[in-house]
Amino acid sequence: MNRELRLETLAVHAGAEPDAATGAVTPPIHLSTTFERDPDGSYPKGFVYSRTDNPNRRALEAALAALEGGEAAACFASGSAAVASVLRTLRPGDHVLAPDDLYHGVRKLLQQVFVPWGLAVSFADLSDTAAAARALRPNTRLIWVETPSNPLLKLTDIGALAALARDVGALLVCDATWTPPPVTRALTLGAHLVVHSTTKYLAGHSDVLGGAVVAARADGTFERLRAVQNLEGAVPSPFDCWLVLRSLRTLPYRMRAHCDNAARVAAFLAGHARVASVHYPGLASHPAHALAARQMAYPGGMLSFRVRGGEAAAMAVAARVRLFTRGTSLGGVESLIEHRASIEGPESTTPRDLLRVSVGLEHPDDLIEDLEQAMAEDLT
Repeated sequence: MNRELRLETLAVHAGAEPDAATGAVTPPIHLSTTFERDPDGSYPKGFVYSRTDNPNRRALEAALAALEGGEAAACFASGSAAVASVLRTLRPGDHVLAPDDLYHGVRKLLQQVFVPWGLAVSFADLSDTAAAARALRPNTRLIWVETPSNPLLKLTDIGALAALARDVGALLVCDATWTPPPVTRALTLGAHLVVHSTTKYLAGHSDVLGGAVVAARADGTFERLRAVQNLEGAVPSPFDCWLVLRSLRTLPYRMRAHCDNAARVAAFLAGHARVASVHYPGLASHPAHALAARQMAYPGGMLSFRVRGGEAAAMAVAARVRLFTRGTSLGGVESLIEHRASIEGPESTTPRDLLRVSVGLEHPDDLIEDLEQAMAEDLT
């Protein structure tokens, strides 16, 4: 695929060729787990067994690589499986530097699975480049970046962290689940790998589970990742791949609508008397607003806010919404709201008065009116 094509065109055509057998424009779903050999024992069509490769997965991987500007991609059964497969490319004794404000699922995966396995893991405020530099060790082999962070929406300078990673011979891995193209393309800013939970914005309809890793270079690291994908077998089904590929065709337009709606909602919340603070990089009040303008084409569809009156007031707001759905996850067409600290458990460091919001594709005025009525009564 011509990389000079604009993103909207890539989204429609990447990984898409008319079916050779029928001419169908929409690709068929190849459910077969195994593929026929020729009499000489070869596999001239390139497929042996669906754990190793499948036509639907191959098409999705090609599309994701094109959208992110990478050379190769590998798809997995979930975002967590994608994260674990990246970490499997390391060796016991290697050090991973991760952000202090980090998706709790990745934090638990690091602490409960990979520290016992032999990785050394530490956490630092990676939104502070100087603090990140101080946290590096001689054995640092991977820097994990989540920008904006989950759930406080702190921003990390991807280019600056890429330079630090180069200095110590580490990989820079960016979790781009919140910032798919066209919001940010981290590989163009210096990241070595980009990780997605395709469950979220890439699939975009809350109906499929998946993950992916896109590599800037199809090098030795990606070869190890591909080996982990094949040997451990945490791969998506052909139908899951088909669903995500279908959704990619509208991704640029959906993301612009998510971001436009989120900006409207954030502005409303920032002016509301019952809101103590709003975390959204599109607001001029965000401490990294200037960085967001440099490395994000759009400010994203996620935000969080703190409610005056503490946890009880925050829970009351979530209880009173009528249009928002109280639920975990993000990136679907429907707007979601949740009290993160209670989701994350007793070890959570998330403020107890914070609500996280995934802004969907409803009309923003309807979303604002719903939040307004939810905060209209005395919350204390």
